[in-house]
Amino acid sequence: MLSYQHIYHAGNLADVHKHALLCRALDYMVQKDKPLSYIETHAGRGLYRLDADEALKTGEAAQGIARLEAGLAADHPYRQRLAEVRARYGEAAYPGSPLLAALTLREGDTLHLAELHPQEFRALEAVLRPWGAHIHHSDGLALAQAICPPTPRRGLMLIDPSYEVKDDYATIPKVISAIARKWNVGVICLWYPILAAAPHEPMLAVLVRAFPGALHH
Repeated sequence: MLSYQHIYHAGNLADVHKHALLCRALDYMVQKDKPLSYIETHAGRGLYRLDADEALKTGEAAQGIARLEAGLAADHPYRQRLAEVRARYGEAAYPGSPLLAALTLREGDTLHLAELHPQEFRALEAVLRPWGAHIHHSDGLALAQAICPPTPRRGLMLIDPSYEVKDDYATIPKVISAIARKWNVGVICLWYPILAAAPHEPMLAVLVRAFPGALHH
């Protein structure tokens, strides 16, 4: 499904939580003097404007980044990346996870970013191509399986679908299991919404059985 555009939800509470954890994880991984790969399956456009009509229509950033940023320590890598983005792109600029990764990784590291939505893909290309990212107009879950194990082998993958396709809850454990068989040194981060109907619970149950003791959520 190609209807989802993240600009309507950029900077919301879930975004801040995800991005803060991602920045912390990548900041930790780049401390080791070995190259790494970053793979993202549902990249979006990479950079958003919180003064855009779409973002203002929902107003979700007002309860997310606008309220929570001050609670981050001054030396938190997410807060540092936000400052870098605003200095480069303007005060209303808000980075998606691809740009946060690009700002954190080093020369010799590799970025693979997948986005299927044509409009989002074009915007992603414009923002991330100057950073040397490999940008794929393709299904991210298929791409992830095709390129793993990546080069460099050390790395992190973010799987972050919108879950508009309800089959994703059943598909993702199979995809992660297939990837893990080929890439047993990879760090795989999975985002999912926590909704009242709890559609994520069967998915987590499958993952817990597949990876006993390895799941942290």
